[in-house]
Amino acid sequence: MSAKLLSIQFTKMQGAGNDYIYVDATRQCPDIDLPELARAVSSPHFGVGADGMVVILRSDNADLSMRMFNADGSEAEMCGNASRCVALYARERGLVDSDIMTLETRSGIKILTIGRTDGKITGITVDMGLPQFGADCLPGKRDDGLAVILTAGDEAFTVIPVSMGNPHGVIFTSDLSDRVVLGKGPLLESNPRWPEKANIEFAHRTSDTDIDMRVWERGTGETLACGTGACAVAAAAWKRGAKAKTLNIHLKGGTLNVSRDSSSGHLLLTGPAEFICDGVFYHHLPERD
Repeated sequence: MSAKLLSIQFTKMQGAGNDYIYVDATRQCPDIDLPELARAVSSPHFGVGADGMVVILRSDNADLSMRMFNADGSEAEMCGNASRCVALYARERGLVDSDIMTLETRSGIKILTIGRTDGKITGITVDMGLPQFGADCLPGKRDDGLAVILTAGDEAFTVIPVSMGNPHGVIFTSDLSDRVVLGKGPLLESNPRWPEKANIEFAHRTSDTDIDMRVWERGTGETLACGTGACAVAAAAWKRGAKAKTLNIHLKGGTLNVSRDSSSGHLLLTGPAEFICDGVFYHHLPERD
């Protein structure tokens, strides 16, 4: 069986260090196994290297749609950082002609707004919708009404389950060390209490308005930032009594700002998005007999 070489045009982008490979399927439609492509292109040594892959498509219900794949090929419902990058890509590459656009995701249609001052982009805001504390993707029974107690090895953690269209477990702790994040994150992600595994956020409130956070992402491992995770942390902080209207979530890759719309209660995520490079990825496909 010989190999066939497939050329895939891509753009690499990042939002607060959360980097993905973007494939514009409005202009090219590769007939390929997308999870397999995501694994190949995300590999840091044999591919381009990224936290995952995002495919941009046309939509009958919104301006555009996106499918987001983790580095292990699993498909996720939503990504706040990736959606901001899609907004920037769409505007700069002529897929839309407005700074306000709609994006269809597996967790619903999101509204994105590119903010500008004197023509310069100052940030991109995503309406992330309402957080849920009782979604099907979360543990059904709460040990204390809000949180669950999950074990990782010989340690027990108080975890607040939150859905932002995808499952999150928020842990408020002053210990954001590698021992906890890298050592316990994988065990907490795959704890059997989660119906579909979960993203795990370790968060430390440093002031009324500021929270330090590290994240272990489902299907990827630790990433420099997670937009849905930042929203989950903010939602959990407000649930636990935080009063600030805007919370600044400080991650390894930068700062994301989360606020609440006063009328709808929706969480509004604001942060950066940047182009890194364009290129062509040569994907080796086994040729069928």
